[in-house]
Order: sequence, then structure tokens, then C-alpha cells
Amino acid sequence: MRLTIRLFAVLDIISIFLLAIPFWEIITHLKEVPDQFLSQARVLLTLPMFVLLFISATGLLLIKKFGFVTYYIQFPFRLIVWVFSVGFITLLPEFLNLNQAWFDILFKLCFIAEFFRLYFTIKIHREVF
Repeated sequence: MRLTIRLFAVLDIISIFLLAIPFWEIITHLKEVPDQFLSQARVLLTLPMFVLLFISATGLLLIKKFGFVTYYIQFPFRLIVWVFSVGFITLLPEFLNLNQAWFDILFKLCFIAEFFRLYFTIKIHREVF
């Protein structure tokens, strides 16, 4: 169980590294965000999401309750902003020169995996606390 919690923390750390460059681009180009509501909402949700990733990773590494609670808060943001726990697998088609169909399959897999992570996080949270 502790191994699973630490694995979730490592996945959050990987998400931090993958979101760092887009986060920096957003911060440095805030004035250039399109006027469409969805674009602005996505940008505004990415900013707290990046901060919440640090909090959840720390809390899960230390196996503290605030790490679990932070993940619960993050969950809807993750779905809207597309910051998935195993989102790094969507980079495989780019590195392996695969077609777009593979990205679509892996993206759907990430979406499903995020719900599995939520399920296991709740299950572990109930057992530990």
C-alpha cells in the first residue's frame, strides 16, 4: 500500500516536470491567451493545477492526509486541463513516429487510468486513515 502511494507521488512528480514548460509558457505569455472562454479557463486552471501537484506529491511522499485531499481537489482539474497521472505515455507516438491513432488510444487509456487512480486513492485513503 505504501508503495502504491509512493508510486502516485512519483507520477505527480513526473507530471510536474512535464507541465513545467507549458506552465512557464503560460506565465510568460499571459497577454496572448485567446479570448475564447475555453482557452482562458484552461489557462486559469493550469496555474493552480501546477501548484497543487507540488502539494500532492509532497503529501503522498510523506503519506499525509493532505496529499490525498489535494489529489481529490485536483481530480476535476486533471480532467479539464488534461494533466493525467500517466499522461507521459501519450508522448510515445511522437518519439516512436507512430500515427495519430496511437495517440488517440493512449489518450483514452490515460483518461481511464486517472479514474482507476482515483478509485485506488480512495480505497487506500480509507484503509490508512
